[in-house]
Amino acid sequence: MPDQNQNQIPPQAPTSSQPVTEATTEQPAAENARTQAQQNIATREKNSNPADFWKDAKKAREQLKQGQTSVRDIIAPAAFNVSSGYLRLGSFFVKTLFVFTYPRYIETNWLSPIINYDLSMDTSLYIHPLESKEVMYELKTQVGKLQSSMSISQEKGSPRDPELETALGDVESLRDVLQRGEIRLFQFGLYFTIYAKSVEELKTVTDQLESTLGGLLIYTKETMFQMEQGFNATLPLMKDDINVLRNLDTSSLSSTFPFTSSELTQDDGILYGINRHNNSLIVFDRFTLENANTVVFAKSGSGKSYFVKLEALRYLMLGTDVIVIDPENEYKTLCEAAGGSYLEISLNSDKRINPFDLPYSPTENGEDVLRSNIASLHGLINLMVNGLSPEEDAIVDKALYETYALKDITTDPESQKNEPPLLQDFYNILSNMQGTESLRARLSKFIEGTFANLYNQRTNFELKPGFVVFSVRDLEDQLRPVAIYTVLNYIWTKVRMDMRRRLMIIDEAWWMMQYEDSAKFLHGLAKRARKYYLGLTIISQDVEDFLASRYGKAVVANSSMQILMKQSTASIDIIAETFNLTEGEKYLLLESDVGEGLFFAGLNHVAFKAVASYTEDQIITTDPKQLME
Repeated sequence: MPDQNQNQIPPQAPTSSQPVTEATTEQPAAENARTQAQQNIATREKNSNPADFWKDAKKAREQLKQGQTSVRDIIAPAAFNVSSGYLRLGSFFVKTLFVFTYPRYIETNWLSPIINYDLSMDTSLYIHPLESKEVMYELKTQVGKLQSSMSISQEKGSPRDPELETALGDVESLRDVLQRGEIRLFQFGLYFTIYAKSVEELKTVTDQLESTLGGLLIYTKETMFQMEQGFNATLPLMKDDINVLRNLDTSSLSSTFPFTSSELTQDDGILYGINRHNNSLIVFDRFTLENANTVVFAKSGSGKSYFVKLEALRYLMLGTDVIVIDPENEYKTLCEAAGGSYLEISLNSDKRINPFDLPYSPTENGEDVLRSNIASLHGLINLMVNGLSPEEDAIVDKALYETYALKDITTDPESQKNEPPLLQDFYNILSNMQGTESLRARLSKFIEGTFANLYNQRTNFELKPGFVVFSVRDLEDQLRPVAIYTVLNYIWTKVRMDMRRRLMIIDEAWWMMQYEDSAKFLHGLAKRARKYYLGLTIISQDVEDFLASRYGKAVVANSSMQILMKQSTASIDIIAETFNLTEGEKYLLLESDVGEGLFFAGLNHVAFKAVASYTEDQIITTDPKQLME
């Protein structure tokens, strides 16, 4: 407490303006007020604690933090429900299994089939090194017990026990190698956590996993009534609440390390590129799959045409015929280098295709051949006239049959050898039918108008073996879908007549997806190509338009091989949904360089990079800078 006397105001002598009586009255009151204020200040200083200030500040910060979004809030699921047989993690059903026994002998990379499963799964490996000194002591004790058991059996006159002898030999061998420091012993725990979208799917995946491991004599159990602890054991927390451990030596433990990746290497086939996971070669034959169809999706400039031309050139060297629908003259140089046929389909070209041509195949029923070709022509007419009303649809169907009947062509296979009709004959049949005025008006430009020479003449060339390119670059945009449809129908007719191993490449196939009939025709090709030893390669850079069509998705479903290269951010989500990509695979496609991507073949898929020799590169490149050099 400060000295109060030092702060008191000394008494003043009275003046003429201040009477003595007033001065003596006011002086004690002022002194008392000042004294009281000083006492209050001293009391607050005595009672104040600096730690309380920081404690209050920490509490305020915690309250503020509770109102902010944290990492925990972002990664936490919407719900977490624990039951005896599985967990419910948001919309997923989760189950954990542990390995409780291993066989006497095990092969290297035995985890490879599990890692290559196309399912969501977490795998945790817990490794605890054991001190060799303690292990040697335990093994010595174990040797004594085994020898004692054998001695007791011999004294009783019992026959030799091979099981005891084998165990004793194993323990002695282990002691020898441990003593020499050749190996060490470890305790090892292995857990699998699998995810599914339904209980039924979870059971199916569990049975699949148990069956695969059981085939290796590796047996698992579910963490019944400990699903939460099992789930925690496979989180990156280094927390093993299950604690099911088995003793393994160094060599056995090394076989469990999952240093494997999916491989796509066969004894025959062509080189597609390099596996980016392990730098192995991707040597594969697409004709060994359920079907030989392939879809290639990539943004412009990502190397999709380069990849397809590389594949076509290599298959050509194996004796496979290659047929290409080329919308931009990208395949002309390759065709010339391979000694192929380059056919320009345009108004100024001399090459003509009659869409009414019928295939002749002794193995096919004549009625099926005629019906199939009429269905294709029906789609072609629909494209030519920009759609048919229900009445016109029925008229066209009837008129097509009458057009063939005009040339005495029926369901009899022998009659189908007759000269086929022309589009002009179909037009004449329509002229004799009522209610066809509008239909004939829209069709007239293909009969006697601007496009008459393109579709109203007989086919004047044959589909030769080897490399054949149909160029549609010089066609007007409105004619291009019709021309591609006609060319595909012509190729399909020839393929059915003469079965050989062929590849048919359709570049920029999104053109076909814009129209119902052409999309349906392409889907039909994808479903039936396998029967005629034909492999379709469908390329598109407009992924959204292609997959927006129900026929586009069906084509993907009927393609056993899929190639995904660099994608744009706008299309990556629909690609990920269609092909069930992981987040890592999505980022890989967004960041891929030219010629890199994902290679799907059947149930396997790998990240790859296409590679070409110098000579191949010079033939197939379309890089303007490289071409000018």
